[in-house]
Amino acid sequence: MDMSKENRKQRGKEKNKVVFPIAEKLSDMSDSYRGFIGEIKSKIKHERLKAVLSANKSMILMYWQIGKSILERQEKEGWGTKVIDRMSHDLKEEFADILGFSPRNLKYMRKFADVWKDYELVQRTVAQIPWRSNITLLDKLKEPELRLWYAQKTIENGYGKDMLIFQIESQLHLREGKSVSNFNKALPPSDSDLAVQSFKDPYIFDFVGNDKHKLERELEQSLIDHIQKFLLELGQGFAFVGRQVHLELGDNDYYLDLLFYHIKLKSYVVVELKIGKFDPGYVSKLNMYLNVVNDVFCKPGDNNTIGLLLVKSKDKLVVEYSLTGFLNPIGVSNWESEITKTIPENIKSNLPSIEEIEKELRDE
Repeated sequence: MDMSKENRKQRGKEKNKVVFPIAEKLSDMSDSYRGFIGEIKSKIKHERLKAVLSANKSMILMYWQIGKSILERQEKEGWGTKVIDRMSHDLKEEFADILGFSPRNLKYMRKFADVWKDYELVQRTVAQIPWRSNITLLDKLKEPELRLWYAQKTIENGYGKDMLIFQIESQLHLREGKSVSNFNKALPPSDSDLAVQSFKDPYIFDFVGNDKHKLERELEQSLIDHIQKFLLELGQGFAFVGRQVHLELGDNDYYLDLLFYHIKLKSYVVVELKIGKFDPGYVSKLNMYLNVVNDVFCKPGDNNTIGLLLVKSKDKLVVEYSLTGFLNPIGVSNWESEITKTIPENIKSNLPSIEEIEKELRDE
């Protein structure tokens, strides 16, 4: 064979060869490391015998055990981060058919075990949600209490990774239970707390586009077009019943914007949509709707119907006075779209309101 061709072939081999920052051959590694990697391999084999690796809980508990082992050995042996690259190579070589042993993922396992130190807590909570969602909790949140709170919400509501990211970025923990309501007076204590936690303020309807809606019907149609996302934003327990539900009272016809049933509360929920600022008159009309639904729709075992009024803006004090005296449970919350939520306040304050734009159009 031509010598230059042989040299090129040799250089090609060297170019494709994996180069490690520490000893290339496992036999050249210390006895301590060889024993350690042997233990890790045994743990993986043991878990594979217990359950299929793709089973989420088994996989995540195994990841926690690997991460904990890495932490303990690094502390005991003084190993640096380069050992992760070595481990990745050895585990991939042994378990070529299993994904998840990249250096990046092994570092997440170490962080996972460092963040969640209580194995029983891991079993009860974060082992119940997908690994990608666990990585989201590690990347997006620093406070242990918030990580646990969002992990529990993920389990309760079945959030996928994208929805979990959205709820974290929209600060669900600050919105849940913030609706202005009379629940504590209109509902018995056993139902009041659950009702408070079932409603939030504001609601984020990022899927309806911007604030171009000039009619409530347009907003309603947007919510219906994205009913699955709407239900996710409403939260766990809401079941869609109907839209523009007809009520006939004497010679008058009325239509409920949206009607839901809350399974945990065992209550119908009437949702009324407004594109403008809160007006006290809205409460009176909504209260009438609740009385009719209680009489016409409710069956034995159903609790009193709850009203949710969604407005573009409100004065909390005005809302509180407006709700005083009503016996039906009513909550009032703002709704926002993604675009208004993300516009900086100093810019948003200089933008014309919907009312101002409509006035300009009328004056032309």
